[in-house]
Amino acid sequence: MTAEPTGVVPLDDVLVHVDRALRGMAATLADLGDDLANRRPDLPGANSAYVIVTHCLGVMEFWGGHVIADRAITRDRDAEFVAHGPVADLISRVRVQRTRLDADLASYDGAAPPRGSLDGRRREGDEEFTRTQGGVLMHIYEELAQHRGHLDLTADLVRKEHP
Repeated sequence: MTAEPTGVVPLDDVLVHVDRALRGMAATLADLGDDLANRRPDLPGANSAYVIVTHCLGVMEFWGGHVIADRAITRDRDAEFVAHGPVADLISRVRVQRTRLDADLASYDGAAPPRGSLDGRRREGDEEFTRTQGGVLMHIYEELAQHRGHLDLTADLVRKEHP
């Protein structure tokens, strides 16, 4: 006999996917190395792999730290899009941010409203996923998965442009 479904996805199941996205990003960065990770594809408005991952860390900080946990954060979103540096440092920051997410989720309640505000950053459609901490956590995963795809495409392009 199977248990009745509850409609609740355990936190650990969501974090498995967060971890997969972050591990994949770190592996792509390591494979690219410092030079290629900091190159932007020859496309209008394209970001480097380094920028994409830096932005993902900012997403985790804002949505996990501030919105879910109501932790005071410092985030310079504009600086994320001009970031550059050594891959090893960024991979280390990925690990630190992942540990920080665990701390931010220490008193997580997926059905409860987020503890922090959007600080005037509400955009059309945000109300669809900001009603609960669970919705915000899924948004974090959505952003990581989306940007993981961007990262893979970016890596393919810069490898092709700079063999």
